Amino acid sequence: MSFRLDEEQRLLQQTARELFSKRSPVSRVRSLAEGPGHSEELWRELAELGWVGLAFPEELEGSGLGHFELAILLEEAGRQLAPEPFIASVLLGGMALLHGENAGLRQTWLPAVARGEARLGLAWQEAGSRYDAQQIETRAEAVEGGWRLHGSKLQVMDGGTAQALVVSARLADGGIALFLVESQADGVRCTRQQLLDGRRADLLELEAVQVGPAQLVAGPETGAALLERVLDLARVGLCAEMLGGMSRAFEDTLAYLQSRVQFGVPIGSFQALQHRAARLFCALEMARTAVLAAARCADQRPEKLPELASLAKARCSETYLLVGYEGVQLFGGAGMTEEVDIGLFLKRAAVAAVSLGDAAWHRARWAGLKGY
Repeated sequence: MSFRLDEEQRLLQQTARELFSKRSPVSRVRSLAEGPGHSEELWRELAELGWVGLAFPEELEGSGLGHFELAILLEEAGRQLAPEPFIASVLLGGMALLHGENAGLRQTWLPAVARGEARLGLAWQEAGSRYDAQQIETRAEAVEGGWRLHGSKLQVMDGGTAQALVVSARLADGGIALFLVESQADGVRCTRQQLLDGRRADLLELEAVQVGPAQLVAGPETGAALLERVLDLARVGLCAEMLGGMSRAFEDTLAYLQSRVQFGVPIGSFQALQHRAARLFCALEMARTAVLAAARCADQRPEKLPELASLAKARCSETYLLVGYEGVQLFGGAGMTEEVDIGLFLKRAAVAAVSLGDAAWHRARWAGLKGY
């Protein structure tokens, strides 16, 4: 697999870097704690550029590109901590419909998502599940004309701003199915929860929510496998976003080391600090390789995606936190203030590190997949 960018990919990278730098600087994060958590105007602008539907096929009003191109875009969004719901709407909810069994739902929702007119999400995590998507207590009770859903989900990314959520539930025979539940349906209650970095991960409660056959995304024959595939695709996208964030945090730290003068010389000239910076550089490059390999596999070798997605997530969870903690320390007292951006990157690192599985869980998963 080649990790080199072709001309079109480099153009996408450059354009995305310029747009996010101009329209979504890091400082913007401080003003988005209230409200939807992202900019509706910017989201529509991204949709007009074709970036929201970047990995959707052209017949669904997408751009027909791959997950590698989407990773390039998300890395640039991560450099500015842009909170737009790519992971939730495109990679979780959107990919569930794209790869699901229900062509009607695909045709109805994905063009609207690509146009920026609708947002989706995925409700999969439950209390006590410890990142295991197969540990599901939410029930789908068969009734006349469909099913009735009962249960609750935790950490639903941007759940309160989505028009519909794909929900995993266990059937009476023990199988796992996925259903599309509209946010305004009777019995659906979404409680806003704000994370350390200001983003949303809401609590979803389902009380006798009625769904019909037209809302079945995947039945018990394919539901469990589809859920795992979608989560792995989202993990790759999240890792790309994390890669952008840790790269920017490292660059800001280097710039500070070169400009901060102590004892008449820049502190970056101190050998001890140079060693710490070199350690961060090596860790960051290993994370970059893991992310690019996983993104390529998502397009070219999907059978290898589970192990490479876990490898990338374990590496990125540890490296982003390392860069964040070291950055705050190297900034000294200034790094502890709200006015300096490095603290925002550390908060984002802390949240991203445990989203979609932490480093310990993914190391164990990777080892199991490799037969250790």
